[in-house]
Amino acid sequence: MKTYHIITFGCQMNFSDSERIETILNAQGLSKISSKYEANFVIIVTCAVRQHAIDRIFGNIGEIVKKNPNAKIIVTGCLLESDKNRLRKFKSLEIKSLTDFIGPDANINKFLSTPPSYSDKEKTFVPIMTGCNNFCSYCVVPYTRGREYSRPAQDILDEIQSLVQKGCSEITLLGQNVNSYRSNSQFSISNFQSISNDQFQISNRTTHSLIDFPKLLELINDISGKFTIKFMTSHPKDMSDELIDAIANLEKVDKEFLHLPVQSGNNEILKKMNRQYTVEHYKELIKKIRSKVPDIKISTDVIVGFPGETKEQFNDTLKLFQEIGFSNAYISCYSVRSGTVAEKIDDDVLLEEKKSRALKLQDTLDKNRKTE
Repeated sequence: MKTYHIITFGCQMNFSDSERIETILNAQGLSKISSKYEANFVIIVTCAVRQHAIDRIFGNIGEIVKKNPNAKIIVTGCLLESDKNRLRKFKSLEIKSLTDFIGPDANINKFLSTPPSYSDKEKTFVPIMTGCNNFCSYCVVPYTRGREYSRPAQDILDEIQSLVQKGCSEITLLGQNVNSYRSNSQFSISNFQSISNDQFQISNRTTHSLIDFPKLLELINDISGKFTIKFMTSHPKDMSDELIDAIANLEKVDKEFLHLPVQSGNNEILKKMNRQYTVEHYKELIKKIRSKVPDIKISTDVIVGFPGETKEQFNDTLKLFQEIGFSNAYISCYSVRSGTVAEKIDDDVLLEEKKSRALKLQDTLDKNRKTE
């Protein structure tokens, strides 16, 4: 029997994609093994968001080619054309899109409809959309994932209902920008009501309307069973009052944590990043959220050393960290990514300065945590 091994880099969406690829390969008669040096096929699900991730991927490929020369390496996931061109130097390597695993006529919805081989039966990821329309100037996602695509509401509800029926207790909805979810299709809800440990009574209702993200949360919340709904990632420009109300009022939506990337605390830098909101708007959102959900903890993403960022502009980000009191933050030093708008701007902040700024934010974050 032919064997395979999957290596996954990057975000939760990539891990969810890997779970679907696993199902497809199993159905084709392949067997999963734990060693990339012994497998007949090595599938690498890539992340192109940061250059560091791409460098690690090339390092992995070189190591596999050296130690497992007979393996067929398949690279998929988020890839820029420039990265694909670099990869083609490896003769034993094939580049595939996610839909290629299903067949030549497959589309992204068919891939996302593939039942995953869940690595965790109690805490699972459910993608609700993929791609992005925002075109932040530093980001490659619109070029690697494509434009936004929202899964039909019925497909999402069916997957979650099945998970709940099997005892799943925590479901995290995934998307590059979950807040922009939109689905316009007929759907029905089957509410599972437990009769005994292994029996369920099902009641159906059908409706037809435009489903946005707050409405989708409401529909998922209506599914009977004891489970928690989480989601990521949110974009501040799409954090509506309706969504804040949904977080506050729907009993199954998680009220402990919310991840809301800010990226910078300076309006000029936000404009260069094409983030489409201001610092004042972001702070107003936090105020609204905390007024409705007082004990919620806010985490964020931030990029330091964006091209042209002065020390004064960075200090605005530092002040924002002190004012908001984030519970966690993913702090990144800016690195140039090929094909983005920001690539055309001179990367004029020295690496040592970027690292120094990142440490200052981390110190502030650590102080915030001690006062929680």
